[in-house]
Amino acid sequence: MKWLKRILLALVIIFALMQFVRPQLTNPPVDPARKLVAPPQVQTILDRSCRDCHSNETAWPWYSQVAPISWWLADHVKDGRRELNLSEFRSYSARKSNKKLEEICEQVKEAEMPLKSYLPLHPSAKLSDADRQTLCAWTDGLRAAARPGS
Repeated sequence: MKWLKRILLALVIIFALMQFVRPQLTNPPVDPARKLVAPPQVQTILDRSCRDCHSNETAWPWYSQVAPISWWLADHVKDGRRELNLSEFRSYSARKSNKKLEEICEQVKEAEMPLKSYLPLHPSAKLSDADRQTLCAWTDGLRAAARPGS
């Protein structure tokens, strides 16, 4: 029984020490001129289901302050922003923005986004079939309007 107490004490000490290794949980400034502009119905979906990982407007929840979860979340948001940043979208080249719009539709259609690991703590982010159709119709419309001769 003594070894169990020692193991438990060691785990508590390790957990406490982990709290001193803190990732940066920041939101870079948002320049409205670079931000993706969407109709209100689409913006509502993007804000509810995409903004936390794919913009510079992340709402960091309380548990993002607890290691090792904080490490995972910081890395997850960094990857999400690198892949698609709605706060920087209008700075993308025409080719890149067209590709990102195509990927948005593909990934929501295939239920790859939002990530399944995100949904248990953020159930309101779950996309309905109507949400998916709205996003795809919007992205398809933007892509069509951007084609030469449109």
